[in-house]
Amino acid sequence: MAENTHHHTTRRNPLLEAAREEMIKFERKENEFRKRDREERAAELQLPLDAIKVH
Repeated sequence: MAENTHHHTTRRNPLLEAAREEMIKFERKENEFRKRDREERAAELQLPLDAIKVH
């Protein structure tokens, strides 16, 4: 039984790793999108982003 569990775990690990990497890529793209969007809206409203603490 332990061998069967180990087989499923080793087979699933590459899939989990691939999913994790895709999520990291998505989060990076989302963060960049939000940053650009925030900068564009600030420019439209003529807000100084340097003076405002932006996370």
